[in-house]
Amino acid sequence: MSMGRLIIVLAGAVVLAGCCCRTCCEEGLVVEKSPDGRNEIRLHAEPLAYEVLRDGKVVVAKSGIGMTVDGACLTRGAKAPKTVRLRRSGREATPVYKKESIDLSAGETFVDYGDWGVRLIARNDGVAYRFETKKAGRITVDCERVDVTIPSAEAKVALNYGTSFGVEGELPSSCLAKEIKTSTDPKTRRFAYLPFVYKVGDANVVVTESDVRDYPFLNLTAAPATEAGVTLSSLFSKTGKSSYHEVTGKKWSDRVRVAKGGRWIRLEGEEDYLVKTAGTRTFPWRTFILADRPSQFCEADIVYALAPSADQTDDFSWVKPGKVAWDWWNAFDNKGDPQGCTTETYERFIDFAAKAGLEYVVFDEGWSANLDIWKNSSAVDVPHLIAYGAKKGVDIILWMSWAQVYGEEEKVASHFAKLGAKGFKIDFLERGDAEVANFIEKFAAACAKEKMLVVYHGCPRPTGLQRKYPNIINYEGVRGLEYAKWFRNDFDFMDNDVKAFFLRLTAGPMDYTPGAMDNYPIGRYKGTRNNPGSVGTRCRQMAMMSLYEAPLQMLADSPTKYDEKNMECFRFMAATPVVWDATVGLGGCPNTYAAAARQAKDGAWWASAINNATAREVTIGTDFLKEGTWTAEIFRDADDADTAPTHYVHETKRVTAGEKMSFRMAAGGGFAVRFTK
Repeated sequence: MSMGRLIIVLAGAVVLAGCCCRTCCEEGLVVEKSPDGRNEIRLHAEPLAYEVLRDGKVVVAKSGIGMTVDGACLTRGAKAPKTVRLRRSGREATPVYKKESIDLSAGETFVDYGDWGVRLIARNDGVAYRFETKKAGRITVDCERVDVTIPSAEAKVALNYGTSFGVEGELPSSCLAKEIKTSTDPKTRRFAYLPFVYKVGDANVVVTESDVRDYPFLNLTAAPATEAGVTLSSLFSKTGKSSYHEVTGKKWSDRVRVAKGGRWIRLEGEEDYLVKTAGTRTFPWRTFILADRPSQFCEADIVYALAPSADQTDDFSWVKPGKVAWDWWNAFDNKGDPQGCTTETYERFIDFAAKAGLEYVVFDEGWSANLDIWKNSSAVDVPHLIAYGAKKGVDIILWMSWAQVYGEEEKVASHFAKLGAKGFKIDFLERGDAEVANFIEKFAAACAKEKMLVVYHGCPRPTGLQRKYPNIINYEGVRGLEYAKWFRNDFDFMDNDVKAFFLRLTAGPMDYTPGAMDNYPIGRYKGTRNNPGSVGTRCRQMAMMSLYEAPLQMLADSPTKYDEKNMECFRFMAATPVVWDATVGLGGCPNTYAAAARQAKDGAWWASAINNATAREVTIGTDFLKEGTWTAEIFRDADDADTAPTHYVHETKRVTAGEKMSFRMAAGGGFAVRFTK
């Protein structure tokens, strides 16, 4: 079958009244299985519930689901459904992704109750379900019930707790399922935001979601453990009431808010419903990645594959992934703000990017006057700098807060496209309601029309929208290196970074912004806001360049530290690709280390790993090389890197495909390898 943007075969569609599509082992049970037969999702009719199995063993115990629309539960008075079985197959080429193409193969069943239904899907990398409605006009979704029952209270869990919807840069933690502590009290609210990970038996599970559009993002709260396990239940941000400007206090009536400055749009309160929306629509997929080993999470495509694809007529060949010289983290080449935020400094950044072969420079906060994007700072000549960069082959991306863009999405995209900028970094969304989801998509569409890239910061996790809009080139939603600006040895950076690979990265690309050249031993960080560094070794920072999927990868440190002091390491980082033809997990788990290999477009492979705070030796296989002999260029921790983390060994070896390679990683260490034929 030929490769196309989207190939779906709906084979053997069958309509069965009141019957199940795969098996009829009990009344009202619908079962769908993955093509390899290992993954299974079941839907129970009365009461409406689902469960998930892997290799015949329950990994999500029977969990209730439901939706209330216009004040009535969908299942109230529901008649016996019709069940339609479908089959998906084929592959889809990916313009900007961690793989050259994705496998679309899946078993699919729609359980049709007339004006609503539940769709099940089972893939080899996981399963999912979602609600769909076919109602006239517009509807009000009052609530959605999403339960997730972990079948063992002793299951090991890794998760992030949040207290404010949409703020997803919190610290991850590990515990047993029975130890999850949450609260729905608005004064002490604490919830688990997605993705979260657990292990039950031999199966590893990621709970996340896909295709969140015109809908709030899902969070979970836990009930006390029972014999059935631990049940987590949905918690959503409801539609907000009239908002106010966080900085000025200016209010908007009738929910029309066009902010001229400031960072946030906050809410005075919330309505008693989730969203008013189209009556005929699909709702977000409740998604479960299933794997034998945690390291395989990075190989899963289900979040991307279940999101809508780009229209056949859309052309995104203009999207240019790449690497970015970034100003804010290194305080404008370590000069500080405002003295460093000048035209002269930006010329220095552009010259550096051109010399190093970097595609972009970001102008972060400071280029506009008092956060008003329609007025340039008197110290920064933006039109001149855009033209200056164009002459040197370096494009400019402009930082803005969403409060500055909201309500004027098309105007903003059009104006700055005409000015010659190539994209935006949109920050401080920090809400998880349907309005934020709508803004993310609306601005992506406006940018696509003008052939502009967009990166979202201060935002919820990705849910696959970059499949429809490949110009969404990255998302934050992680406690990244920016926290080193105010780090006081007050949390475990090493644990955070490892867990991010198994948690946040499973949702999609992640703008962690690695690349620090001042590297401190654990517990001895002394960086400042104008001269920040990182905890852990130099090789750890280098490893993150390929370990963390980031089609727009920001190099956090200053031109001075790269260009004048650390060119050997910088050249390797600058040469690291940002999109890939293949991704393979190599080992580790949320509580130890993370390792993966990725194949570049030119056929080279890049393998990397980062460690937690315990020094260890790890051995990786090289079966991903398939065959032949390869040259391995290696950056690894020096023997004294635990106490002198800037020390490293740079060496070259000949490696035969399939050969084992061992590395000692220092506490907070890592390694990076480039394999070429």
